[in-house]
Amino acid sequence: MRKFHFVAASLSAAVLLAACSNTPKLASEPMPRSGFLPNYSVLVPMATSQSDVRIWRYRVSGVNPSAYTAVILDPIYLNQSATKEVSAEAISQAQITLQDSMVAAVNSRGNIRIVNAPGPGVARITVGITGAESQADSLQPWNFTPIGLAANAAAYAGGVNSKTPALLVESKITDSQSKELLGEGLVTIQGESFRTGSGSVNSFIEMAKKVVLVAMETSTNPTPTGR
Repeated sequence: MRKFHFVAASLSAAVLLAACSNTPKLASEPMPRSGFLPNYSVLVPMATSQSDVRIWRYRVSGVNPSAYTAVILDPIYLNQSATKEVSAEAISQAQITLQDSMVAAVNSRGNIRIVNAPGPGVARITVGITGAESQADSLQPWNFTPIGLAANAAAYAGGVNSKTPALLVESKITDSQSKELLGEGLVTIQGESFRTGSGSVNSFIEMAKKVVLVAMETSTNPTPTGR
């Protein structure tokens, strides 16, 4: 059984998140490069029928997935600082909830342990979440904080802000000892699909949980990408 092939059904989360959209321009924008991942040039696009969802992935060839029997889950990185609208407590709760969802995803496999120290057969997964905006002809990462974007969704929906909000979830998997890069994933949710129902912190968390699972599945998919 493939050790790092997380529940394939998690990929359907992208479908759940992607509403009908009239934003074909998003599909032609270049891949955003925030600097969170070590090498964006190895990422290749994955086919998706959803115009608001874009997925890129990389998986090194020549590595036997069954050689890894344990994983370290780094604390999830959330590019969000406290603001008038988003308290430090809300940020902390978001991080805890998202981290718990990652732990649950790994534990649901039943064939891989979560550990705290590097060692033989131990991989490391790191996930980062940020907000972005689509403007002119490119997607500009790090321009906004992700919860702040969700909280201001009403402004976007009402046409107050002409820029298109987006959520970026980036993930990487490395060998815990050699630090060799084993895989990367980048998922963007843009346009209408990003706008949460209530524009609240809780609605952001529920959406982000689904996208984090997609990102983890993408980066840990054991199928080599050929690069």
